Amino acid sequence: MVAKPISRRKLLKDSAKAAVAGALFMNWPAGLMGNENNRSKVVLIRNHRVVKENGETDGEIINRMLDEAVVELTGRPTVRDAWLQILRPDDVLGIKTNVWARLRTPVELEQGIRRHAMDIGIREEDIGILDRGVINDPVFKRATALINVRPMRTHAWSGVGTLIKNYIMFTRRPSDMHPDSCADLASVWFYPQVKGKTRLNILVMLTPLFHGVGPHHFNRKYTWNYGGLLVGFDPVAVDATGVRIIQAKRREYFGEERPINPPPKHIMVADTKFGLGTADPARIDLVRLGYQENALI
Repeated sequence: MVAKPISRRKLLKDSAKAAVAGALFMNWPAGLMGNENNRSKVVLIRNHRVVKENGETDGEIINRMLDEAVVELTGRPTVRDAWLQILRPDDVLGIKTNVWARLRTPVELEQGIRRHAMDIGIREEDIGILDRGVINDPVFKRATALINVRPMRTHAWSGVGTLIKNYIMFTRRPSDMHPDSCADLASVWFYPQVKGKTRLNILVMLTPLFHGVGPHHFNRKYTWNYGGLLVGFDPVAVDATGVRIIQAKRREYFGEERPINPPPKHIMVADTKFGLGTADPARIDLVRLGYQENALI
């Protein structure tokens, strides 16, 4: 049988995928990869109207997006059933947000999560929404459940600031996590205040920051209206998916392969060293909902 010739378009597409994988996996030996039988589900939902022309977030749309995502993720028939699978009425809930002023977690999203928690029976006084100061906060100190929600952006020390890194505030000295491009960030997820408590991870991809130089860098021209949320139970899989989108945007914007610098090695290390989740795209089941144009993945 004569092999079917490979088109130039497919060859370029496969080469691009390989480049992204190489940037993310950093040529780790196959023997260090996680369990190949483990699979993770990630939901990508997009709406091109969620970010208004003035840059503000449409609260009704973003919460509708979250509702659709959790129903798909859990496989439950209703939004309430989905949240009852994520949280229990007797939980004490800490919503770990991110308040970096230039690209913070939308308040509308924080409050939407809070409303759902109260709707299933969690008391208002048993819900906390906080970024800094979580290790001393009374609600977070007694929390039985955590929901992790933050925006996606490039980061000078860790390559990207995503869900794994969002828990750095559970350390007494966050700077202790900075060596080696923050490679061991996943270790925080095994601290007693955190371990086994995270019920849901939401990576906000409304206007991600895909490029920056130096600490605390921000330039609006390196953001774009992607209008998305990435939602999953596995923070490593969600982060790895977000990195693929950011890398694709960098390729589109710069017209060449421009790997994230420094490489976001903490995502792979979270898989291979700490077993927190899966970073391998071949083991991530990505479900796409909503607006599909220019999804970049």
